Amino acid sequence: MMTKYLGLLLFAATSAPLAAQTPPPPPPAEAKSSAAAYVAAAGMSDLYEINSSQVALQKSQTPAVRKFATMLIKHHQKTTAATMAAAKKAGLTPMPPALDAGATASINELQTASAADFDRLYLGQQVPAHQAALDLHQSYAAGGDQAPLRASAKAAVPIVKQHLNAAMKMNTGRPMGNMSGM
Repeated sequence: MMTKYLGLLLFAATSAPLAAQTPPPPPPAEAKSSAAAYVAAAGMSDLYEINSSQVALQKSQTPAVRKFATMLIKHHQKTTAATMAAAKKAGLTPMPPALDAGATASINELQTASAADFDRLYLGQQVPAHQAALDLHQSYAAGGDQAPLRASAKAAVPIVKQHLNAAMKMNTGRPMGNMSGM
């Protein structure tokens, strides 16, 4: 009995890093309606996507993952610029995007992942990250307190949906389809 327990414990300890996956935390509830919180949350979401995708370009050997990462960097740089411009139009002075401890932990997990685990971890983080971003942008677009930022959030929704769909397809092993024009 003890040998069986030790075997299970050893299995759990050795398989834990493979099962570990740290998606970035969802944005705070006030980011769905308050301009300053929305700008900070949207900026952090974009920065996480850019930074995690830069890691993917360094570590992934899979052409489809590298193409996806390149697309995310390009699109999230544009959505960050659009959000910052909308914030200024709304009379805010936005701070440059910054990562919180949770998003930093997600990036660190990717940086330390083995080559064999990297793609699975990266794509595993992208799905919940984009689900949270989609909820953020849809919610702010529907009920945010500043019109320029509502318009920017509304414009970000189809981009984030496209990313989420691609990440989900890649995560299940199905072909991604055509990403041209992204």
